[in-house]
Amino acid sequence: MQIPTNVFKQALAEGRAQIGLWAALASAYSTELIAGTGYDWLLLDGEHAPNDVRSTLAQLQAVASAQQGFGDLRSHPVVRVPVGTGDVGTALIKQYLDIGAQTLLVPMIDTPEQAAQVVAATRYAPQGVRGMGSALARASRWQAHARYVHEADEQVCVLVQAETVTAMKHLDAIAATPGVDGVFIGPADLSASMGHRGNAGHPEVQAAIADGIRRIRAAGKAPGILATTEAGARQWLDAGALFVAVGADSMLLASAAAQLLATFKGPREQGPNTY
Repeated sequence: MQIPTNVFKQALAEGRAQIGLWAALASAYSTELIAGTGYDWLLLDGEHAPNDVRSTLAQLQAVASAQQGFGDLRSHPVVRVPVGTGDVGTALIKQYLDIGAQTLLVPMIDTPEQAAQVVAATRYAPQGVRGMGSALARASRWQAHARYVHEADEQVCVLVQAETVTAMKHLDAIAATPGVDGVFIGPADLSASMGHRGNAGHPEVQAAIADGIRRIRAAGKAPGILATTEAGARQWLDAGALFVAVGADSMLLASAAAQLLATFKGPREQGPNTY
């Protein structure tokens, strides 16, 4: 039995734009609900949402359940780890891969050396340093995929985040790192690093993002970004971004709840959108 093909990785390699949604509520119930709505990918956030390995596992299972129930209206789960470098990052990547994640998003990658370390953590020896524990793992369906360790490397998709001035300086080398499939530009952290905290719409930040997307595409890799307005999402899709999150479940819930309340009590002042 062959392990499942990573359709998200395949789509990026073919240059097909993928529309995603951030899943930040850390709930398997809500994740299962949105997994059946038709987004190409869902981001299960372990950096800024209260997720750990166990809650992420529950959401991976929820997505799999939705895939069975909704057929072609299925979303590919992308797991954002809290950290991906150093001994802690390598250990966490091993755990998230073993519970069945095929695509990882790794925050705060500033250098090609850090990017290479992330890639190594996702590969079995001799290409990398991932620990051999597939017999105990959901990823191999507990050895039902008898050739899992021979096939897994090719189906892992590595996405790294460039979100500082340092990362943008090294962006060409980061994108060119073998094994890196895509580079996600983090607008909020990048704007803070550039001295425009809370203002990702600043012209300097916008220019840096546009230049970054161009450079990532020039390296033959997939650029990604989160945009929480339709205009912003279309702007970056038109600029060449290939995996674009167009909202977040927490923001959708808050917005819909506020809109419903406003029909009865009038509108309330909204906070700024930092994306």
